[in-house]
Amino acid sequence: MAAGGDRGGREACGHDSYRSPLASRYASPEMCFLFSDKYKFRTWRQLWLWLAEAEQALGLPITDEQIQEMKSNLDNIDFKMAAEEEKQLRHDVMAHVHTFAHCCPKAAGIIHLGATSCYVGDNTDLIILRNAFDLLLPKLARVISRLADFAKERANLPTLGFTHFQVFIITGQTYTRKVDIEVLSVLASLGASVHKICTDIRLLANLKEMEEPFEKQQIGSSAMPYKRNPMRSERCCSLARHLMALVTDPLQTASVQWFERTLDDSANRRICLAEAFLTADTVLNTLQNISEGLVVYPKVIERRIRQELPFMATENIIMAMVKAGGNRQDCHEKIRVLSQQAAAVVKQEGGDNDLIERIQADAYFSPIHSQLDHLLDPSSFTGRASQQVQRFLEEEVCPLLKPYESVMKVKAELCL
Repeated sequence: MAAGGDRGGREACGHDSYRSPLASRYASPEMCFLFSDKYKFRTWRQLWLWLAEAEQALGLPITDEQIQEMKSNLDNIDFKMAAEEEKQLRHDVMAHVHTFAHCCPKAAGIIHLGATSCYVGDNTDLIILRNAFDLLLPKLARVISRLADFAKERANLPTLGFTHFQVFIITGQTYTRKVDIEVLSVLASLGASVHKICTDIRLLANLKEMEEPFEKQQIGSSAMPYKRNPMRSERCCSLARHLMALVTDPLQTASVQWFERTLDDSANRRICLAEAFLTADTVLNTLQNISEGLVVYPKVIERRIRQELPFMATENIIMAMVKAGGNRQDCHEKIRVLSQQAAAVVKQEGGDNDLIERIQADAYFSPIHSQLDHLLDPSSFTGRASQQVQRFLEEEVCPLLKPYESVMKVKAELCL
């Protein structure tokens, strides 16, 4: 939660507030610690430190003294101050930027420099998830080991058998219903990806930046002739939701198989397995049709970039000001005020975005006034995107497509 919602009272939770029994009673201390505020915000600080070290290596004016100050305060977290800051700012990341800066006065001006909230938020989540799996996997291995020991010890003990309970490579009766989970999980994951793709297309169509194929005689709306509804993408989203929901059937079926197999799986599997593949087939056919006829409107994109670019450039402006000797947090506050003023002109008066004019008129930003044209160049925002796309196509997509060249009919030019 980057902004919104009053969470300033987090530290007040105690015996008069709900606490998860998983944390208070059942889960291991190690796992609870991974998902604690202390570990989360300590990791945020570690990420800010790594960012500063990388920026220093790339030539930004960051001193060893600033780096050392950050290192010395990774664990010095004033949670009370952070809660008070968040209550005022309604933004958890900036609250902790200010809290970290308070105990690192020399490094205050470069903390979070060039970063977004997701830099600390998402990377911390990934670190926590990785470390959480590192805790779970040895426990899973131990359980498997103990069960293996149990099976080995009693392998020769005769018991009443169940004919459906087979070895999996060749089944004389039934295969484990866990297979159905694996199959439908893959198809459900496909459904989620297709839903995301088609939702993005629908949003871009609403912005008139992109459209799916639209036939010459196609009608978008019976009441509003001008409409060009993205009906193929809408259909994909609708079916993808059905595809994602179907995975709950094999999950429930596999969980109630008792010793071997219960016959209540039969009718359910006849429906969910076939429905999943039929739905996936329909979704992919439709998405192929969409992907072969996508239309892009560069002029609309260019116009929207011009409208939003001043706001987008604010981080570049902050970076340039810090290079010129400014303080990151002071610059952020000045730009925040000017941005709100410019936004008011756009929203309340219907005027153009005049943020750059406001920055040009503010003496605080005089050290970078001559750089504004460069800082507002749209191509300077794309980074390594084009190279990343090409590398992804070469290293990930082409090897994936190669086995299917013959059935795709047309050889993919990107893999030539």
